[in-house]
Amino acid sequence: MTEVHVIVPEGIDDPARPSGGNTYDRRVCEGLAALGWAVREHAVPGAWPRPGDLAALARALRRIPDGAVVLLDGLVASAAPEVLVPHARRLRQVVLLHMPLGDRDEAQVLAAAAAVVTTSAWTRDRLRERYGLPAGRVHVARPGADAAALAPGTAAGGELLCVAAITPIKGHDVLLGALATMAGLPWRCACVGSLDRDRAFADGVRRRARGLRGRVRFTGPRTGAALDRAYAAADLLVLPSRAETYGMVVTEALARGVPVIASDVGGVREALGDGPGLLVAPGDPVALAAALRAWLEDDGLRERLRRAARGRRESLQGWETTAAAVAGVLGSAAVLEGATL
Repeated sequence: MTEVHVIVPEGIDDPARPSGGNTYDRRVCEGLAALGWAVREHAVPGAWPRPGDLAALARALRRIPDGAVVLLDGLVASAAPEVLVPHARRLRQVVLLHMPLGDRDEAQVLAAAAAVVTTSAWTRDRLRERYGLPAGRVHVARPGADAAALAPGTAAGGELLCVAAITPIKGHDVLLGALATMAGLPWRCACVGSLDRDRAFADGVRRRARGLRGRVRFTGPRTGAALDRAYAAADLLVLPSRAETYGMVVTEALARGVPVIASDVGGVREALGDGPGLLVAPGDPVALAAALRAWLEDDGLRERLRRAARGRRESLQGWETTAAAVAGVLGSAAVLEGATL
């Protein structure tokens, strides 16, 4: 049996703090176990990627035997070169990087790692360009998507959904700026996501939404069946992010045949594929409003995007493919410099 030690932030299964990175970590751990790996999970406390409890991380690493393969969540790894780099010669460290930080600490950790796994080709290319990492050391394991029932949709297409924590990077201020210009059109918008990540920003967004007379709802985070119901009720996913390495909510929507309007940032184009949505410039409420107006006013456009979304649904990969890709990287790392499991 092959073995991997996985370092993750504490609380990745907390339903009050859902995120794409947490979901990815959990599904990969489950997928590796299904493939026959012995997965030894080590959860470390801290407000990662801000420096967390480095002493707890150091203790966890010291307990891992020489030659072992270690898969490190990038939120932890990128913040802790002083702990990780000294262990790089005795452990086969593989960094799973969800969102590059682009700083010196991250550069040191990635340079010392046996391999790096990214969630999109966009992130892979950015890391190679920024840090000069060898091509063979940086790998892509795109997120999977679970099969789901088709969302029925409504004739007018006015049920809008945004699934993202209410933070500046996710662009809810841009979304509200766009919606404020569309008072005469038939729409409602459900914003599903944490209100606690940046409370000052979230409070400001909610105050601003009051001017839209109840047409924007903030539900807080949802997972499981509650999140499934939110997607099932949606006509369109709107993702106005200022940055995304992939955009798992894009493929979650497409798995239900729900089209997408999103910012053209990072790996979103990669997640969307060809045809099932519209991409707009990030941080531009005018451009977002124009795309939303086109969706609401053009019956033919809505039908084309819905057909394309249902077609893209058939080509989405499952989480087993993601886990297999990560397993391949871990297996290669295990034999570097003669290391054995």
